[in-house]
Amino acid sequence: MSAGAHDPSAGFDATVHAPNRLRVCALLDTAGEAEFGRVQEQLGLSASVLSKHVTVLMDAGYVEQRKAVRDARQRVWLRLTPAGRDAYRGHLAALRAIVGPPDPAV
Repeated sequence: MSAGAHDPSAGFDATVHAPNRLRVCALLDTAGEAEFGRVQEQLGLSASVLSKHVTVLMDAGYVEQRKAVRDARQRVWLRLTPAGRDAYRGHLAALRAIVGPPDPAV
């Protein structure tokens, strides 16, 4: 079978698949936008680990950041781009197709 509509892994995205990046995407898909420190706290990651994963997602065009001053401190806010949202949701659909129950009609 050729890759395409019938291939359950067609939407699989190796960039999103890494566990911490998948968790970042899931949080941002739900939250819309979240401050870097909040993401770090929610996921239990060090700032350096989160920064590395966010950089990979940004390089792929999946996450964008916005810097703003809040409480007299510079803060970084993260959100999924439309391409990131599509990649994340496509990846979830591919995972569901891969692990989903077998079709009883087959």
